[in-house]
Amino acid sequence: MNNNELIARSNRVFINTYSRYPVAMVEGEGCRLKDADGREYLDFLAGIAVCSLGHCHPAVTEAIREQAGRLLHVSNLYHTVPQTELAELLIANSFADRIFMCNSGAEANEAAIKLARKYSPAGKYEIISLEGSFHGRTLAAVTATGQPRFHEGFEPLPEGFVYAPFGDLGVLENLISAQTCAILCEPLQGEGGVRPLAREYLAGIRALCDKHQLLLIFDEVQVGMGRTGSLFAYEQLGIVPDIITLAKALANGLPIGALLTTEAVAAAFTPGSHASTFGGNPVVCAAGKVVVETMLADGFLDGVKAKGKYLAGKLAGLASRYPKIAGEVRGMGLIQGLLLTPEYVARGAEIVNKLFEAGILANFAGNVALRFLPPLIVTEEEIDRLAEALDEIFGEIS
Repeated sequence: MNNNELIARSNRVFINTYSRYPVAMVEGEGCRLKDADGREYLDFLAGIAVCSLGHCHPAVTEAIREQAGRLLHVSNLYHTVPQTELAELLIANSFADRIFMCNSGAEANEAAIKLARKYSPAGKYEIISLEGSFHGRTLAAVTATGQPRFHEGFEPLPEGFVYAPFGDLGVLENLISAQTCAILCEPLQGEGGVRPLAREYLAGIRALCDKHQLLLIFDEVQVGMGRTGSLFAYEQLGIVPDIITLAKALANGLPIGALLTTEAVAAAFTPGSHASTFGGNPVVCAAGKVVVETMLADGFLDGVKAKGKYLAGKLAGLASRYPKIAGEVRGMGLIQGLLLTPEYVARGAEIVNKLFEAGILANFAGNVALRFLPPLIVTEEEIDRLAEALDEIFGEIS
């Protein structure tokens, strides 16, 4: 079947929650995808920071096949080998002592919200998050999200969430009350426009949490798992949270989420406090184990940093050639954003569509920045192709 036939079938059955491109993807390998008409695309979105080892990574694929032939599911009433092995890897390479596994980033953030409330003394239930943040689509996670457009139509929202202006530590401290139990933030806001939080700002948030006996929760759903050039973003920043949430790239395309925390905080959850039927599924965890081992191999993360610097340099070169269109380049590792000028920000979607027509996948984040999230195995030659396509597009629209 071709694109049009598959799209027609799809449109007859799905609820209209996505603005999809007019293609049906049928194959993937490395940094490339192929649609039902046989056209190839260079993927600088990676399933929104998910397929970080590229599409159909051979070792991940083999782990999935092998585990699927051995054991698919038994629920968390029982222990399994892949789940335990993945948990041990994540604990051994992080600040954490304990882990909870689920199926997505939103679920991981829901678990973090519940754990923070349960750990804290009675009457302390409020969580402060930042304006411009994004934490998921479930009701509590979307309420924690500091963007009103995601709240519209779902009111009344759960109480207990407060939003601090981005970057203003004084205002954040003034929002802390007797009811506050935690501060939740992304080390870099992806959906908010590829906006890193300054090291000094994060250190100030950590100090406020210590001063007021609050938990610090880092949402690393998008920036964790090697994306910034270290396994976790907090490692580069030198600020250690009390809870970290992961998902997206952890199993390179299979659904998984995780919450990692310390022994003391984890003790607030006891049998029956929280659960997930499919969390830590054996097949998914078998894939996740290979992902973590691959990322921890010698030279892999250093390569991500180097390629991230190369990508940022290419984008900066475009900004210098087209100052009327593009400005600041910001990001960490292989999550990079190219901000558009006020004159051209309304044309962000148009630029992304032109990239799509040129066979390159990207998106427009926070209504301010072209966002690039290639697989971590991307090559300099593939980055050059992106830069050349952008150069041509900017030349055309200017």
